[in-house]
Amino acid sequence: MASAPANSAATTRPVAPTVRRLAPLVIFILLALLPLGSMLGLPGHWLTLVTRAMIFAIAALSLDLVLGIGGLISFGHAAFVGIGAYGAGILITEGQTELLVALPVILLACAVFATVTGYVSLRTRGVAFIMITLAFGQMAFYFAQALSAYGGDDGLTLYEKSTLLGHEIFGNRTGFYYIALGTLAFCYGLARRLVASRFGRVLRAARENAVRVTITGYDVNHVRLGAYVISGMMAGLAGFLLANQTDFVSPAYMSWPRSGELIFMVVLGGVGSLYGAILGALAFLVTEDVLSSLTHNWKIIFGPLIVLFVLFTHGGIAGLVAKLRGRRDG
Repeated sequence: MASAPANSAATTRPVAPTVRRLAPLVIFILLALLPLGSMLGLPGHWLTLVTRAMIFAIAALSLDLVLGIGGLISFGHAAFVGIGAYGAGILITEGQTELLVALPVILLACAVFATVTGYVSLRTRGVAFIMITLAFGQMAFYFAQALSAYGGDDGLTLYEKSTLLGHEIFGNRTGFYYIALGTLAFCYGLARRLVASRFGRVLRAARENAVRVTITGYDVNHVRLGAYVISGMMAGLAGFLLANQTDFVSPAYMSWPRSGELIFMVVLGGVGSLYGAILGALAFLVTEDVLSSLTHNWKIIFGPLIVLFVLFTHGGIAGLVAKLRGRRDG
């Protein structure tokens, strides 16, 4: 009889930590192998589609850092994607294509915008925070529309891509794919390290009870602002890649519907699950592409489909994966 509890303990393994460790590895291995599918008959446009999905996965991952981990619902996060895209577009138009010059300037611009808007926004809570981030996002949107020298409302077409030490590294489709994949892996690793650090623990604790965290001596607003700035810079990096992929930048990149799509990606993948944000972005854009190829009225199907999936799968795709793994192990 004494051995029964030991056996019971041995058979009840923690499933969720195992999934959290293995799922990201599986995702990145499958993404790394995808270009081989083109050689085996996979349609060529899928490589471009998944590249775009990985770029948006970086933006969704950056949002999940403040939404899922920090509990801050930002409805203007697309502004950072737009700043990154317009930064690349304007610099290229002015003849500055060097990545080692452009990228630091773009990241600095995103950091400054995030610091200023975050400092103001974090003085509010709840619905007020959502509305003020939406307002800042729309300010960036209308500012981009007013840039008549760089296309205004019509957007800006780019006739060159960014270069690295004079070499065009974004011209090859497969090469671009692996650059996007490497950037996504780097951003995921950085976000995961941040979440596991003391900084991340304080950020999570502040989401649950900010008053208790303040009593322990931490400045909650400083921690949240730090996460907001890092998140904004990461989203700006996604915008930089997006501009180089599409050879076009538009104020629409900053619009509130785009911010809403990023929130949908995070919720679809699983709020608070960093790899879930990646799955959410991939599922969102792939499903969008498949449905749009079937019917012109694809949005009528797409919207309810996402809502039903979120309602009936608590925890999004990441939660569904964990449940399936639990049943299999059980």
